[in-house]
Amino acid sequence: MNDVKPEPNWAFKMIEIIHDNPIMRRLRNPYKLLKAAGIQKGMKVLEVGCGPGVFTIPAAELVGEEGVVYAVDIHPLAIKKVKEKIQNRGVNNVIPILANAAKIELPNESVDLIFIFGLGHAAGGLEPILREAYRLLRPEGMLAYEKGRRHEKELIHTIESIGFEYVGKEDKILKFKKIVSG
Repeated sequence: MNDVKPEPNWAFKMIEIIHDNPIMRRLRNPYKLLKAAGIQKGMKVLEVGCGPGVFTIPAAELVGEEGVVYAVDIHPLAIKKVKEKIQNRGVNNVIPILANAAKIELPNESVDLIFIFGLGHAAGGLEPILREAYRLLRPEGMLAYEKGRRHEKELIHTIESIGFEYVGKEDKILKFKKIVSG
């Protein structure tokens, strides 16, 4: 899993308390944000930094039984929580993956959409994660990034420097298309 270490368990518990509650879901509706990202039935979707699974189950519902959601997190407690949720709800189209998002064991060009929501801090930096996203996306695949505290122009420049084209913003979601050269 590389040499990047996850946050301590207490930090994950704080994230879970803050993000996985009914009040936060009303303020930050997962379905609305996922639809803004462009998620559709039948897609293979990668969720970077799934945390306690706030977006995981809604994404699974939106892609339907024909689709797949790969829920990736570096923290073992996140993956444990997501596994509990999918088991409790009988969801069978989510594949939890314990990994550093900069090195995910999936084939090249195997996903349609990657979304990165609520990632305030990226263990090891954002650029390695973006390079991995580029590798994993199919040609013309989409990357959806929820703008947080980062300066928008700087973020767009960083993502475009990896090989993506900024195609617009919907709600707080910046959308990028994978550019395939040659």
